[in-house]
Amino acid sequence: MLVAYYLVPRKFKNLCLVLFSLVFYAWGEPIYVLLMIFTILVDYACGLCVARFIDRRGKAKLFITINIVINLALLGFFKYAGMLVGTFDAVTGLGLSIPEVALPIGISFYTFESMSYAIDVYRREALAMRNIIDFAAYLSFFPHLVAGPIVRYEALQAQVLNRRETLEKFTEGTKRFLTGLFKKVLIADNLAILAERVQYLGTPSTLTAWMGILAFTFQIYFDFSGYSDMAIGLGKMFGFELPENFDHPYVSQSVSEFWRRWHMTLGGWFREYVYIPLGGNRKGRLCTVRNLAIVWVLTGMWHGASWNFAFWGAYYAVLIILEKLFLQKKVLDKIPAFFRWLYSFLAAAIGWLFFSYTDIGQAFSVLASMFGFAPEGATSLGLYALLTYGLLMLIAALCSGPLARNLFEKLRNAGTAGKVAWALGVAGLFIITLSFLVNSSYSPFLYAKF
Repeated sequence: MLVAYYLVPRKFKNLCLVLFSLVFYAWGEPIYVLLMIFTILVDYACGLCVARFIDRRGKAKLFITINIVINLALLGFFKYAGMLVGTFDAVTGLGLSIPEVALPIGISFYTFESMSYAIDVYRREALAMRNIIDFAAYLSFFPHLVAGPIVRYEALQAQVLNRRETLEKFTEGTKRFLTGLFKKVLIADNLAILAERVQYLGTPSTLTAWMGILAFTFQIYFDFSGYSDMAIGLGKMFGFELPENFDHPYVSQSVSEFWRRWHMTLGGWFREYVYIPLGGNRKGRLCTVRNLAIVWVLTGMWHGASWNFAFWGAYYAVLIILEKLFLQKKVLDKIPAFFRWLYSFLAAAIGWLFFSYTDIGQAFSVLASMFGFAPEGATSLGLYALLTYGLLMLIAALCSGPLARNLFEKLRNAGTAGKVAWALGVAGLFIITLSFLVNSSYSPFLYAKF
């Protein structure tokens, strides 16, 4: 694809991207590529209508409403129909048939991006795309199509219409792509083995529970940030600058800071299109609490069609509201940095517990085991896990902060010897990665299913 993209004349580059992106999507979802095309057509038409009536706010609002309703209806049907019908059936006992609807890959991501297009046009923050190929290139661009970053239309419009590919960008993109590949294959996929094994145990011992949740805590970071790195790297190869999605979240010293560093494009989307329109923090403390609660429950539900995700969102809503009300100024700002970090990291790890277990009751059972209340007969593989995965966990901890990246950069800039050592290190990691890929089974990205 890269060869074809660089060979075609500039006026056909966006068309080349669209064709290859749709083929890429159809490879995994042959039927749902039609849904993607339908979304492109609807949002393109709504954007033009909003732009046409931009000075007649009543008509413009009608079309923006149509756009939002269609997008949310599609997302709601494909993602939440089974959960809602199942919940209603459980409450009423009517014995309803629960629909089994396959989830289109990446629908949560591209739905938010498509809505941002019409909203940005309505707000006069961006111009409507007149060329449908250009708009399709924005919405279907395959590197970030499956699992983000979520790119607002306003941020990518200029690049879709006018970008330049350079050797420097291509080189940086290749390095970024390899960084993401190493994260995914060497760290995330190996930690997934332990995390999944502990989940299958049902009732783990205290040490086993901690090893399992720490494995998932690092797995989901290296899996998701690895995909984002690969997407950003591929974007650079095609001349695009996609937004950053992670900024070493596990070095945070509060939960609020953690969410300023984790999945930053999702947080930015909810801030711009939900939190601020609701009033943000401008209408008093009670409204701020309400707005935060709404945003975080919606954030939780965005992640999956299961009530544990709503609970997970509510869990973060409570912590962030408490930090806003008093915890930050009266407690966190007065204790040593280590304890602020420990609080933030433990809060994140416990959050991932409720995220990873769809059965909330089982999640609480594992939480009890973590703090020494394991039931009799609890299964223990904690010592085995510690001996087998301890070194990998330590490497993951070091690589989750800026230390490893800074050391690699210093090595790369340390003269000829440093550059040679850096190149040999990358080559060695690449060979090891290839060996893992050859011997491993199919391992999709975690966030692709959301």
